[in-house]
Amino acid sequence: MRDFPAGHVQLLPGPLKKRFELNKQYMMSLTNENLLRSFYLEAGLWSYSGNGGTTSATTTSMDGPEHWHWGWESPTCELRGHIMGHWLSAAARIYAQTGDLLVKAKADYIVAELKRCQEANGGEWLAAFPETYMDRIASGKFVWAPHYTIHKLLMGLYEIYAITDNEHAVHLISGIAAWFYRWTGKFSQEQMDDLLDLETGGMLEAWADLYGITGDEKHLELIWRYDRRRFFDALMEGKDVLTNKHANTQIPEILGAARVWEVTGDERYRKIVEAFWATAVTNRGYVATGAGDNGELWMPANEMAARLGVGQEHCCNYNMMRLAQVLLRWTGDPIYADYWERRFMNGVLAHQHGDTGMISYFLGAAAGSKKTWGSPTQHFWCCHGTLMQANASYDSQIFMEEESGITVCQWLPSELHCDHGGSALSIRLEQDGQHGIYPLNNWSVEGMTAITKVSIPSIPVQRPDSFIYKITVKVEQVSTFTLKLRLPWWLKGHPKISVNGVEQAQGVAEASSFFQLTREWLSGDTITIEFSKALTAEPLPGEPGTYAFLDGPIVLAGLTSEERVLSGDPSRPDTMLAPDRERNHGWWNPGYYRTKAVDRGFRFIPLYEVKDESYSIYFPIQTS
Repeated sequence: MRDFPAGHVQLLPGPLKKRFELNKQYMMSLTNENLLRSFYLEAGLWSYSGNGGTTSATTTSMDGPEHWHWGWESPTCELRGHIMGHWLSAAARIYAQTGDLLVKAKADYIVAELKRCQEANGGEWLAAFPETYMDRIASGKFVWAPHYTIHKLLMGLYEIYAITDNEHAVHLISGIAAWFYRWTGKFSQEQMDDLLDLETGGMLEAWADLYGITGDEKHLELIWRYDRRRFFDALMEGKDVLTNKHANTQIPEILGAARVWEVTGDERYRKIVEAFWATAVTNRGYVATGAGDNGELWMPANEMAARLGVGQEHCCNYNMMRLAQVLLRWTGDPIYADYWERRFMNGVLAHQHGDTGMISYFLGAAAGSKKTWGSPTQHFWCCHGTLMQANASYDSQIFMEEESGITVCQWLPSELHCDHGGSALSIRLEQDGQHGIYPLNNWSVEGMTAITKVSIPSIPVQRPDSFIYKITVKVEQVSTFTLKLRLPWWLKGHPKISVNGVEQAQGVAEASSFFQLTREWLSGDTITIEFSKALTAEPLPGEPGTYAFLDGPIVLAGLTSEERVLSGDPSRPDTMLAPDRERNHGWWNPGYYRTKAVDRGFRFIPLYEVKDESYSIYFPIQTS
């Protein structure tokens, strides 16, 4: 499969577009001065002395410290500058989605200012901290992840170049690469291995991206130098080198290995990626949200009950989604799209505050968990940066291209515009939120129509147990190709699929597979799809009698601050939970339930709707 270039897919108006816009408004609110402040400071292009220095010093400052970025972007924090890279990545993708020239102008200005900083530093070094940080880690002294921070900048610059065609960005990357080529040239293999045991983030991916652009042998040499052999070789030997290790140190390194395989064709790197997925996901298992990590560390394989502490990290969630997309592209196996969906619904959406757009660094799964929200300018955790990227990138995973046609991988309302087989093609994917359920749905014109007009077909009396979609195909000329539809992992029974009102033979259609429609497509052809879902219970790895509840793909959070024991049959969750508050004004509330026959009963809502409430995901179940 192949990704469509950024900008070929746009989100349709609706709940996800609102989340996207919330993220856009936030990232555009961050000022150029604050994003660049530590880069200016390091390059000698700005200084601040407060009220000291001369007898004519002003007693006030409109640009005083109270207006700056703090937390992990503070001028006193060793990780300062990481947000810049995330911001650039988000800006590139938001511009591709919206064509908003204000976003591009802001990004172009920032890149131009970074160029000025690099020139002031001598033409190569570019960071929000001094070169001496690198010398300190080389001498064995601790510095908080300078490689990680520089990778974020390199990734942001790469995406600005690849998506918005800003040539200055790739020149900045080349200058940084020249510095690292010279610096790493001083070390023996053993010394490099020691350096790579520190958190290098996605430096390997950055060098692979750059080599893919330039074909420069020096950039290929940087790939070989940043090959973390101690980790990669152990994976290839089948060892579990993940348990109790820092998850988001390792995932970006594997994304780097994936990119190296793509640009060099060296089969070893593909095998490394496959070995990692087997160790991290297939053999390890995961909790209901898809996470195999807790508190930034990998949990023991299939023994996670004793590790439900602070919860999954957003950075791990996002980077595992990126890796799943890579493997989907390589293999065409829908299990990777299923995994992406689980982590999107119960990770990306659940980590973002639906009103403020802010981030919860961790997402707990233990009894009585609470989300801790960051602030717009006072925290800037690593996950704060991936928040901006993740919520700018919904569009990139929805449609994929193959030689035979187009594949719908994610069921997110959107529209694809592309050329296929030499002809212009558009595919519009809409979701029916009245006859089916629609996660995150809220006020809409469709909802108002449903509750005010009596001359239209009635919506269901009770909350539907299905997701309903409509796909409209428009072609410039009659075209024959295959449209593949992912049948998701949570599908109950067989889907209902019709083309222009004619029901299609289902054959062996089942969950976690693709349904193929090969035909001569005419402009205006319409496909309707109905996926039935069910309330299910999933056991906690390592504690078979404890379960989480899911409504289709949606993990449910019980609004209770303590562990509660339920009684019933896990194979029939409806023995324990009943529909609750199923409709609000003009929309259905998927995932809303209440307990049955329980003293001090409590309610369930989708994990992504939890804001400041205490909640629990897992519940011991007594069976009769």
